[in-house]
Order: sequence, then structure tokens, then C-alpha cells
Amino acid sequence: MTALPYVIAHRGASGELPENTIPAFERAIQAGADFVELDVHPLADGELVVTHDPPKEGSAYPTLVEVLDLCRGRIGVMVELKTPYRYRRRRLVERTLALVDDDAVIVCFEPKAIAAVRATRPALRTIQHVWSVPIAAAVAQGCWAVGFDDAHATPRALRSAQGAGLATTVYTVNEKLRMLELAALGVTGIFTDFPRQARGWLERPREA
Repeated sequence: MTALPYVIAHRGASGELPENTIPAFERAIQAGADFVELDVHPLADGELVVTHDPPKEGSAYPTLVEVLDLCRGRIGVMVELKTPYRYRRRRLVERTLALVDDDAVIVCFEPKAIAAVRATRPALRTIQHVWSVPIAAAVAQGCWAVGFDDAHATPRALRSAQGAGLATTVYTVNEKLRMLELAALGVTGIFTDFPRQARGWLERPREA
């Protein structure tokens, strides 16, 4: 029997509650997701906050420490480093790696950041998003997985990555039939805004 894909709660249960917030992450945990995915930016003082867009000083965000404390021992964590080299002086990569546990997964679009993670914490799993990066680059970096946006997660692309020994993840999928199609293609994980529904669909694929 083919293993079910991991349910990865995209910015928490962001289809139900405001994304990248403590309530959204708590809802994902209660929904039985396997991982929460979250986005990290640094403030000017170096503190790491969880938000998708560049933060404005003085706005309220959960900190990375708060979210990691919430999730620890309850759910897996996938931390996406947002445009890390825009913040080189704020040391986004180094500060994040100093906080995450050994079972965290680090996600990024930028190969240089993935290389820095691999050099500093080689035991951590990494996901290279391959929007404009060849699969071969993820192999060369020793990545655990690649991340495809849904439009580019074709059977051929998935087979290519799987044939190279990579796990495969797809973002962001909210439709039942597409999830079941991806599961049949053997993807490792599916990012979704609706983890509760996804868990039910993937565990009971024959139900209407």
C-alpha cells in the first residue's frame, strides 16, 4: 500500500484562521496535520517573526520562538526562510538554525541559503523549491525534497525528482480530487490551507 502524503498546514490552518498566527497553528495541530509550514523574517533588531510579507516595525507578529514552543513535541515544523539574502546583515539563516530542533525542515527558494543550511546543520532536512531551480541543484545540495508549485507538479516532473531519490512536496492544494491525484502519483507531502479536510480526504479517498 502506498504511504499517504504528509498533510502540511500552509501557514497553519490558513483557510480557517489568519495565516501565520498562533490560533492558525493550534488549529492545524488539532486537525491532525503532520507539519505546519511557516514563514520567517527578521526585524531590524534581529528578532525573528513569523509572517509571509516583510514585517513593518511595530506590528504584532508571533515570534519564531513562540511558534516553535507551541509546536514542539506536537507537530512537525517546516520553516521557510523568506528572501534570506535581502537580510544578510540580519543573519536570518544563522539565527533560524540556532533556534530550530533537529527534526525541523528548512524550506527556501534560494539555493545559496539551502547551501548554508547544509553546511551548518547537515542533519536537518531541506526542501528546495524548484520554481526556477533545476532538480539537479537539489540533488547536488543533498536536499531531502523538492517543492513544486501545483501547476508544475506534472507526472513527468514528479517522476524525475523521485527517480533522483528526492522526496516531493506540492504547494498549495485545496481541492480533494487534486490531492487524491497527487497521492496516487506518490508525492511525499501536500501543502494545504485546509488540513482538517485534507486529512479526511486522504485517509478516506473512496468516500464521496
